[in-house]
Amino acid sequence: MKKIHITILALACAAGSIQAQVTYPFQDARLSFEQRADDLCKRLTLEEKAGLMQNNSKPVPRLGIKQFQWWGEALHGSARTGLATVFPQTIGMAASFDDELLLQVFNIASTEARAKYNVAAKKGYFDTSWSVSLWTPNVNIFRDPRWGRGQETYGEDPYLTSRMGCAVVEGLQGGKGPHKYYKAFACAKHFAVHSGPEWNRHSISIDDVSPRDFHETYLPAFKHLVQVGGVKEVMCAYNSIDGEPCCSDQRLLEQLLRDEWGFKGIVVSDCGAIDDIWRKGFHEVEPDAAHASARAVKGGTDMSCGQTYGSLPEAVRLGKVTEERIDKSLKRLIVGRMQLGEFDPDSITRWNAISMKDVSTPASREVALKMARETMTLLHNPMHALPLSKQLKQVVVMGPNANDSVMMWGNYNGTPHHTVTILDGIRRKIGAQRVKFIEGCGLVEPHRRGNQALTTQQLVEEVGDNKTVIFVGGISPQLEGEQLEVEAKGFKGGDRVTIELPQVQREMIAALHAAGKQVIMVNCSGSAIGLVPEVTHTDAILQAWYPGERGGEAVADVLFGDYNPAGKLPVTFYRDDSQLPDYLDYNMRNRTYRYFKGKPLFPFGHGLSYTSFKIGKAKMRNGKLTVSVKNTGKRDGEEVVQLYISCLDDPNGPIKSLRGFKRMALQAGEQRTVTLNLPRKSFERFDEQTNTIRVVPGKYRVYYGTSSDEADLQSFIYHLQ
Repeated sequence: MKKIHITILALACAAGSIQAQVTYPFQDARLSFEQRADDLCKRLTLEEKAGLMQNNSKPVPRLGIKQFQWWGEALHGSARTGLATVFPQTIGMAASFDDELLLQVFNIASTEARAKYNVAAKKGYFDTSWSVSLWTPNVNIFRDPRWGRGQETYGEDPYLTSRMGCAVVEGLQGGKGPHKYYKAFACAKHFAVHSGPEWNRHSISIDDVSPRDFHETYLPAFKHLVQVGGVKEVMCAYNSIDGEPCCSDQRLLEQLLRDEWGFKGIVVSDCGAIDDIWRKGFHEVEPDAAHASARAVKGGTDMSCGQTYGSLPEAVRLGKVTEERIDKSLKRLIVGRMQLGEFDPDSITRWNAISMKDVSTPASREVALKMARETMTLLHNPMHALPLSKQLKQVVVMGPNANDSVMMWGNYNGTPHHTVTILDGIRRKIGAQRVKFIEGCGLVEPHRRGNQALTTQQLVEEVGDNKTVIFVGGISPQLEGEQLEVEAKGFKGGDRVTIELPQVQREMIAALHAAGKQVIMVNCSGSAIGLVPEVTHTDAILQAWYPGERGGEAVADVLFGDYNPAGKLPVTFYRDDSQLPDYLDYNMRNRTYRYFKGKPLFPFGHGLSYTSFKIGKAKMRNGKLTVSVKNTGKRDGEEVVQLYISCLDDPNGPIKSLRGFKRMALQAGEQRTVTLNLPRKSFERFDEQTNTIRVVPGKYRVYYGTSSDEADLQSFIYHLQ
């Protein structure tokens, strides 16, 4: 009883202390956030309101309102604020098909972001990125492998993106909401239909998307994150749709997002997107910043990344927007800041206790290693060249990505405590004395020593009598990414103009093969690479993505058999450029596994193992599919069971669409039953008769197996009443 009395007394004292600090109702923690926001809005001048509606929110000293920063990054870990745990790039984490582990990753990311925010709050200064308003996840659909920012997404499938995106939201925001105080805010971006090219993203109007593609492909992940995930922010995109910039599109931001989907949170602009509304050479639908700001606020954008909303007072004076409409957006921002605990003392906001000792811990670095292992995707191993024996007398490691730590970080990254490169990982695995390193070539240029460019024959001769060569190639975030300035053949502005492996690497691999070497290729990239010749010229191909700070250990674990890979492709690996539609065509015809009618090199959902699995006959009952999975090999391993559906009454619909998945670990010889949910809502699709998304009864084929390829699937007919 004594302890209880002391606790009550402490709480009472804290409440009294808080109340003693209250000068205005907006400071009173006993009132609702909405009441407090209403009170604060009444006390602000129009100029002060405009200052609060920018990402670098200006202080209002006379009312005790501090500076606040809305722009924070956490694409695959806390980013751009120094030390952090650097997890694999997002597209790699999508290959894990493990949303439970992804939740752990983003719980760590939000902890580290909150720790840094708490430091900034004590200093009273917030530079860009020192925030708990975290502008991730990117849930755009990776519709074309040439897009350089596709690496930031969770792949080409709306269902996979929805599942993984919800795990990100839950991890960042402090668990399933709603909450009174949030650990951080997640932000679903970029709304909508944003998926490259990079060079025209500020000016393009996307006018050719069918209603079906809009609702079935481009929107589902956003809708899911709003209605199921409870995401607190949505970022509007740079592009226009049918002539209206996304950040001023009332149909998109007000009618669809808020009225139909019920979104209650904050709409933020992409950085500089409000300027794009009026700037010459961009959308140019308004004459100046004041008109553009008014259009954006009325369209539904609450906060501008940039300073453009500083012109809102002028817009009011011109009669282009009312102060009442500005207040509507401003109140959402104020409530958001209160939900993040910024207006209340540390004693009642538990997230403010997180400190820098919680950043880049041994435990978080172990999660980075676990996720890196789960991203590893074995594409090709026809003669079981992998795993390699640890007893090899010597192995040669070559290639431009073998000893590059920065490549492993991806983009939008933090700075790790230490990075294990792929070369480091191999040396640690079998001993440095048994590893010979020859750089071989650059990403796109021949290797030079001094002023001399070495020929492939010279490099092959340096390999000597060594039989096994691990070639670590691919591309790099230096070549693919957001609006880059790249002068290299095959690349343009952060995008690619060809998906083929750079020619200098192709020639090196071919020369090694011709010399009779056993060539193991480790491909690092954030997107699909055309590897048709490499399938012939290599004995195995491991897709390692951009694997994060401990990626070198993960690669070595797979190469030498200490970890059995189970990653699955979240994108289609096409054979070559001839299989790709026009990059500027946003319709989904012949795009992604859902509509592609050709034969890919490696299909969506593909990924090999060092063991074998047998999938039994499925049973369907009450919206649940149950099926046995047996590890029939001699090694422990993991498998991702995948569930797809296809409507047989819908000739214009997808060939098949993912509707469930489960990653499971099985010991050698073990058999388990997996249950995958297939509720009635899974059969929701765009109905061209009513022009709506709804569950449509009819005849469906249900597929289940280990990839999207029909050779890896079993199926049965299901009649939905």
